[in-house]
Amino acid sequence: MKPVCVFRHARTEGAGYLGTFLEQNAIPWCEVRIDLGEILPASADAYSGLVFMGGPMSVNDDLPWIGQAMLLIQEAVKLDIPVLGHCLGGQLMSKALGGTVSANPYKEIGWCEVMVTDHAEAKKWFGDVERFMSFHWHGETFTLPAGAIHLLASEHCTNQAYALGKHLGFQCHIEMTVEMVKVWCDTGRSEVESAITSAGVQPVDEIQRALPERVYALNTLAHSVYSVWIQGLKREIC
Repeated sequence: MKPVCVFRHARTEGAGYLGTFLEQNAIPWCEVRIDLGEILPASADAYSGLVFMGGPMSVNDDLPWIGQAMLLIQEAVKLDIPVLGHCLGGQLMSKALGGTVSANPYKEIGWCEVMVTDHAEAKKWFGDVERFMSFHWHGETFTLPAGAIHLLASEHCTNQAYALGKHLGFQCHIEMTVEMVKVWCDTGRSEVESAITSAGVQPVDEIQRALPERVYALNTLAHSVYSVWIQGLKREIC
């Protein structure tokens, strides 16, 4: 089986729980560390799936790899290779597929409930779950690409996830681990403090309250979602 390729855009924003999930399911995967200057692959065809993680930059920034990433996404969709995006990754997918990315009315940092839309496609990905507590760290939002189905919304951000066939884009972070949350709170403390008046931003102490229990519940939800996504991985024909 060809590996799943995970694109890391920042040192602190790697595969997280997704990496654990792939290993537990004996799915080979590799990582392209864009933050270290590693070169993006020339084609998506070498992989069974593509995953784009988060990052502090904007997809509207003038960075050389952003255009290359969007070309890979477009190629993967054309080749029926499933794409999965988390936060920045979901924004990259949206822009690559004809959507737009712009400032969200509220910055969201911390734990916030997301609601699952009443749609058969949402039930396919989330089963009988109607709402869950997810993790957030973003100031921008995406529009849905043409043909995409709206899956999740929160109080402060309407577009939290969408599906386009076997392709899945998130604004929120379902890949979090306890260690990732702690590191983000440490490295991003000044950002939290400067945005604390936003209705969607929580103090660091609240973000880290009951952390093992919150992350465990989120990992359980992510396990179910990722289990659906890997069913679409492109298998090699013998």
